[in-house]
Amino acid sequence: MDILQQLYDTVLERKDEKQEGSYTCYLFEQGLDKILKKCGEECSEVIIAAKNGHHEDTVGEIADLTYHVLVLMAQRGITPDDVENLLRSRRSKAGNLK
Repeated sequence: MDILQQLYDTVLERKDEKQEGSYTCYLFEQGLDKILKKCGEECSEVIIAAKNGHHEDTVGEIADLTYHVLVLMAQRGITPDDVENLLRSRRSKAGNLK
């Protein structure tokens, strides 16, 4: 099983079974606005780390953003398979400029 699916499964467990002191549970308790705020913050931190050319910092911030996006996905009922299937369908399209 790949690490993103494992992390997503853990996020779902925290959503369903509250654990004292869990940051993931805290995010779900605070609701969608808090989750979205954290996604925005992490996205900004990725941009800054990348702009500054700090490889390790950029990798760390991408990992943080990925985690928060997985929490958002779980909150909204979006699975990694949903995203993977869409990416597969886009990959088969040539000249898909946006």
